[in-house]
Amino acid sequence: MARINLILLLVLTACALGLVTSQHKARKLFAELSREQERATQLDVEWGQLQLEQSTWAMHARVEKIARERLRMNVPDAKRTQVVMPAVTAGESPGGRR
Repeated sequence: MARINLILLLVLTACALGLVTSQHKARKLFAELSREQERATQLDVEWGQLQLEQSTWAMHARVEKIARERLRMNVPDAKRTQVVMPAVTAGESPGGRR
């Protein structure tokens, strides 16, 4: 009888240690998951800020102002502007579609 009790005690101890180990691992993994979710949220916020910054830098008025002031570029006069239409080949309509 004592032998069975000893075996059951060893099995119970092994099960208890296994339970404690698995709970510890689960808590560590949950903490890591929480950190990664927070990091993903931070990256989403940063991505939104970068998109806003990109749209600000690429605004037409800003680009035109820089071209005028820093690069000394001007819009050409209407007299110096010529519109070139693509050549119409056989089988195409003037709009460029077949």
